[in-house]
Order: sequence, then structure tokens, then C-alpha cells
Amino acid sequence: MARVILQSRIPDDQREAAAARLPAMRPVEMANWLVVDDAYAAQIAYKVHLMETSRDNVCRTLEGAEPAVQELLDTILANLAERPDFTVGDAVTCPDGREVQIDRSDPFMTLAQLVQEDLCLMEKHGDEHVLTAAILGFPAAWTLAEKIGRPLTGIHIPVPPYDDNVAKRVQRLFDGIQPGRAIWRANLHTYADPELHHRRTENDPRPYVEEANFERSERQTLVRLPKTGAVVFSIHTCMSPKA
Repeated sequence: MARVILQSRIPDDQREAAAARLPAMRPVEMANWLVVDDAYAAQIAYKVHLMETSRDNVCRTLEGAEPAVQELLDTILANLAERPDFTVGDAVTCPDGREVQIDRSDPFMTLAQLVQEDLCLMEKHGDEHVLTAAILGFPAAWTLAEKIGRPLTGIHIPVPPYDDNVAKRVQRLFDGIQPGRAIWRANLHTYADPELHHRRTENDPRPYVEEANFERSERQTLVRLPKTGAVVFSIHTCMSPKA
């Protein structure tokens, strides 16, 4: 079931970051890693709905990635515990007043109820980082089933600006990420409709449309988990009417 969930505006810093050349990363304090905005409750409700009704489309974990997923849950809980808008104990009280039980047997379902961000785990296999686990409720014209298990170069097919030169720069960037030092970038695209769960396959890319009434921006953040060494690629999605 499609849902119209809009933010009132796309933040100015995301617009500025989206105009920079790839990979265009900038530092961000860990206190500002995860974002709560005016679409928080609605995006959480939609993501939980997707997990309950079509989990295979929005959540995958490869064998061997379980320790990284557990560390991701622990890391986010620790981060939320430092924030004034969450209360973390045996359960988590969220900014919208919901109380979420922590289920360590299903960490991604717990995370779906806590944060707006989609969360992708990249682990180093050989010379490249590979997508080993993810919860992806709001894909922007791609499909998790096609990308899981692929390295960075394979994930970015068919993105025209992502050539060999950019791929090498991005891999060096991933190699250099240090625990506790998050970095971020943003993009900005126009869309004909505001559907957040926008799955497209590589053979059926998103078409260009002249009647674009909405703007979609992703705040993409990279954080390294200290124990497993996995890199968290988190995606906070904003959708708003075109200015």
C-alpha cells in the first residue's frame, strides 16, 4: 500500500551537499548521525508495515553478517541513549511516545521501529566492501535483492557518474573510515510521485519525467563499527513538494 509521507522541506545543508562533486563527503558529529524530523512517526510506521508484509523485499542478511548486525543494534542503542529525545533501558521510549521492546533475536525489526534511516552494512571481502546485510524500506530506484552480496562497483550499476575513477576514490574512502568519525553526503532528485518505497531493477531504470512535482533527497552517512569493522551506510530520506 503506497503512502504519501512528506517532510515540510529539504534541509539547506542537504541541498548544498547535493551540489558537490562525488564522493563529496564531510564530517559529522556522532551526536548528529541519526536524524529525527517531522516525518519520523509516519516513516517509522511505513517501514514497520513493509517489514511485516514484504520483509524479503526490504531486509536481507547474508550468512556470516549476524555479528555486524548485532553490533549495529548495540551501536545505535548507545547513540540513542545519549540523546534527549530517546530514553533507553530495557525498552526504548521514542520521540513520538512509543515504547519499543528490544528484540535481539530480530535486530533489524527493532531498528525499523526506532530510526528513520535505512541501514546497509558493508564488510570488506578481498579488495572491496560488500553489501552483507540491510534494512531498506525506502529504496530510490533500486532493489535490495539485486544488490545484496555485491561489492561497491556492482551496487552502483547503472549509475552513470560512478566510473572507475570514482569507484577507486570511494573504496579508498571506505578503507579510511575510522570508528567514531562519521562522514556524510547528500543527493537531490526530482520525482513524479512521492512514494518512498521506490523499487526498480537494473533492467528497468527510473524514466525521466518532465512533470516532476516532488524533490527527494538522501542524507547518506558512513560510520565504521569498532568490533566487526563493518561500515554502516545509513540513508535518511526526505521527500517534499518541489519548490
